[in-house]
Amino acid sequence: MEAFLISTGIVALAEIGDKTQLLAFILAAKFRKPLPITLGILVATIANHAIAGALGVGIAAFFTPETLRWILGISFLGMAAWVLVPDKFDDDDARLARLGIFGTTFIAFFLAEMGDKTQIATVALAAQYQAVVAVVVGTTLGMMIANVPAVLLGNRIADKLPVKLVHGVVAVIFLALGIATLLGLGEGFGV
Repeated sequence: MEAFLISTGIVALAEIGDKTQLLAFILAAKFRKPLPITLGILVATIANHAIAGALGVGIAAFFTPETLRWILGISFLGMAAWVLVPDKFDDDDARLARLGIFGTTFIAFFLAEMGDKTQIATVALAAQYQAVVAVVVGTTLGMMIANVPAVLLGNRIADKLPVKLVHGVVAVIFLALGIATLLGLGEGFGV
């Protein structure tokens, strides 16, 4: 349950102001059809994060617990810094309209998530907790918590979110996870 809750919270907060949330705003404004956009986000996120979760568990199998602790601790510290870097949206992420609303959303979100902060966080969390299903369900729920309101409310809420404050909170959470892991306090977290 801990893996699920931490994964959900971290990704929901990290997604605010992320390029995929910006993509959700753009797709909502372009298509004005929330259901296929939301379903596209859900399916793309499940697929992307399942791959990332499996990769995280696979990586963990190659290292001793001590080495993995250092890799994860440093990774979490890196995520703390990375989450403070503002994302830039690439217009190519939304140029797939010929595939229909669901297809465009699925492809655009899947590709936008490749190497994104939340995908890397999913890899690290799955390695940390050794719980692919709990982490993938949690990170997917976190993505949906952040992106469904973006789809439903579009640009009406974009300017009202305290993005810098939210990213600061996420950075502190990753910093705490990194320090706890490096200090060996991660046994309660699954390592």
